[in-house]
Amino acid sequence: MLTPTQLIDFSLFTSGASTAKQETARAVLHGFTTAGFIYLKNHPIPPDVVEAVFAQSARFFTRPKAQKEALAWTTARANRGYSALGQEKVTQLTDRGEIEKLRDGVPDLKESFEIGREGEEGCPNQWPDEKLYSQPNTINGMTNGVTNGTSTHSTSTNGVAHTEAEAKEFKTVMQEFFSRCQSLHMLVMRAIALGLSLPESFFDSYTDTGDNTLRLLHYPEVSKQVFAQNQAQVRAGAHTDYGSITLLFQDGRGGLQVQSPEGTYVDATPIAGTIVVNAADLLARWSNDVIKSTKHRVVEPPAPLEGEVHPPRYSVAYFCNPNSEKAIDAIPGTYEEGVPGREKKYEMVKSGEYLMRRLEATY
Repeated sequence: MLTPTQLIDFSLFTSGASTAKQETARAVLHGFTTAGFIYLKNHPIPPDVVEAVFAQSARFFTRPKAQKEALAWTTARANRGYSALGQEKVTQLTDRGEIEKLRDGVPDLKESFEIGREGEEGCPNQWPDEKLYSQPNTINGMTNGVTNGTSTHSTSTNGVAHTEAEAKEFKTVMQEFFSRCQSLHMLVMRAIALGLSLPESFFDSYTDTGDNTLRLLHYPEVSKQVFAQNQAQVRAGAHTDYGSITLLFQDGRGGLQVQSPEGTYVDATPIAGTIVVNAADLLARWSNDVIKSTKHRVVEPPAPLEGEVHPPRYSVAYFCNPNSEKAIDAIPGTYEEGVPGREKKYEMVKSGEYLMRRLEATY
């Protein structure tokens, strides 16, 4: 259940008085340490910008399978492009063989599209181009779903043709959103720094490059029987994220659950106009577990009002990472050698190397 300490008015940090700014920073840290996640309201990303991203995302996923696969995810280093239904299996496991068995038995019921920082050498974004968009759309998004665990694609020709102008609009919308989220990432990290009694700019040099990932997510409509036949089935398996924090924008369908510090899963119920923010692995290492990485999953949503099919769910995740070349080590003051319970828990790691290692295991 949502508590007042989890719903944070972030405008008090970005434009409030000094006292309000400090209190908001403490509230951010308190939310992470007591609940594992927070909601930000009155954040600096306008509603119409978020709506445009969701509209573009929904339209992208109605494209024919062949068009999407032409933009396929290729390598963990690039971490850009399209991942088909069941391709990725998010989990806390790290052994490839164990993950393959889990993927075969309980595949994640989602498809995604990753966008990274523009201009990174050797890692181009997989933008839709004129050629792909000029083909007629042969899939109706509402019939692109999962029945008895199997992906089903309509072959209807009643789809909508995509144009070169729409390809350019998709790219423009996503690039603008990426930039806005990068700025918000730095602001939230400044709040975390103040909450930890560090200089406000402590994390700036670790986050200014923008080595982050924008992920568009589509969970196709799915029969209730899929969950009834396999009690272990989820839309996305329990996992932690790999970077510093994640900014999550979700529609109203529900199904996201976050593990509390007590180990129980609680619903991260959608709240209009807010962003769900959870801590990730590298922030846990940085803070020596003062802030723990938040395990979460996407389960069967609340029962549909009518029928036996859960409607599609869309969400947009912005994975915030430290600059790839940065070494991440426990912040001085978060540990004290020789003091029980205060020991340093993690070895230093390179941000980019850690992220690549975790990504390689999940695909």
